[in-house]
Amino acid sequence: MNALWTSAALRSATDGTLDAEVAVTGVSIDTRSIAPGDLFVALRDVRDGHEFVADALARGAAAALVDHSPPGVAPGAPLLRVADTLAGLTALGAAARARSEAAFVGVTGSVGKTTTKEMLRVALSAFGPTHAAAASYNNHWGVPLTLARLPADAAFAVIEMGMNNRGEIEPLSRLARPRVGVITNLGSAHVGRLGSEEAIAEEKGDIIAGIAPGGTLVVPADSRFAPRLAARARAAGLEVLTHGETPGADARLLSYDGAGDGGHAEIMLHGERIGVTLAAPGHHVALNACAVLAAVAALGLSPRSAAAALPAFGAPAGRGRRTRIAVAGGDALLIDDSYNASPPSIRAGLAVLGAQAASRRIAALGDMRELGEDAAAIHASLAPDAAAACDLVFCCGDLMGHLYRALPDVKRGAHLADSATLAPVLKAALRPGDAVLVKGSLGSRMAVVVAALTEGAAA
Repeated sequence: MNALWTSAALRSATDGTLDAEVAVTGVSIDTRSIAPGDLFVALRDVRDGHEFVADALARGAAAALVDHSPPGVAPGAPLLRVADTLAGLTALGAAARARSEAAFVGVTGSVGKTTTKEMLRVALSAFGPTHAAAASYNNHWGVPLTLARLPADAAFAVIEMGMNNRGEIEPLSRLARPRVGVITNLGSAHVGRLGSEEAIAEEKGDIIAGIAPGGTLVVPADSRFAPRLAARARAAGLEVLTHGETPGADARLLSYDGAGDGGHAEIMLHGERIGVTLAAPGHHVALNACAVLAAVAALGLSPRSAAAALPAFGAPAGRGRRTRIAVAGGDALLIDDSYNASPPSIRAGLAVLGAQAASRRIAALGDMRELGEDAAAIHASLAPDAAAACDLVFCCGDLMGHLYRALPDVKRGAHLADSATLAPVLKAALRPGDAVLVKGSLGSRMAVVVAALTEGAAA
């Protein structure tokens, strides 16, 4: 494998010192997934990554990025020493961006970022080597990490950008410098931190800061904030394309014919009607496809060729992936949408569940976080959607208790304190032929439920 980073390039990018000559073929922040040849970056999180440097080197890491001497490391070990490891990783990402000739697409939005990023990865791969993060690496360390891993031969790169607080999108966009910025949609996710949907729209619109004049912003036509965002983009010298169902949208969803395992969308783009077959189900996925085709068009590529590649897209783990699981006496369908949740994404997930051909449709829902003072009412407002889509609803967390109590008695499965106590109850309740949706905010740890349901051999 060709070197991703040489010692000279590492020193130059980070202004660090490295008393060894190495060839780095990857970049890692986690010893559990480290590969021989990786540069291990000792970030500080719940634990200080410096505690794991010795283990990383023993597992074959070519070098480690550190800002102080790690314990248990032999003298002369290949250590790239910098003043601060996060700043060093950010500098490495900036250097990777500066040397790349790839066309960059940035993706942000309230929901659908990872799905849209993965769809773009599939679509752009039809035109050349495409780089995107392996997971939802969309924050202050995830974007630099994604950039630092960028292969030299990439023709395209897709960078997902997320936020929890005001002021986080702009520095990520300035680091990635996309030619095209995509805003998937605008909603109430993180309203508890930002205070209003207006503030959320402004924050998402800060992706404009990193797009050079002459680039393109793709905005959701169905949002009431679309005119404001379009005006901001044009004032910055950008082109604007819109996507959605609103008449007049540049990439407009004309129709969607869905089934439990996928669907077919008809999209009008610049007067051309394009059919898109999707292997992942849901009306929301078809709307994401509109944003993808608009971004492809903004890059000067063929949307029809991109659409022809999209049947290869499948929902990622935690983002709607469908799996057959073993239950007593047979098997059931698991829809793993456990990574995160907001009101629109839960409604979309329930709609997908409702479309399944199953003996019973069951939802397991954990709390949605960062919804502010209206969180209880927002959770309860999901009751009509849940009752319409589900035969039974299992809930965990204090906030989901409001939804549970708003359901008709016949729809109530159980309400437990947390995902760990919900998991065995739900598992015991499943029967052959059931379809079960698992969804909740990351802090609700609904992946614990998925792990319990998939334990052992899959059916």
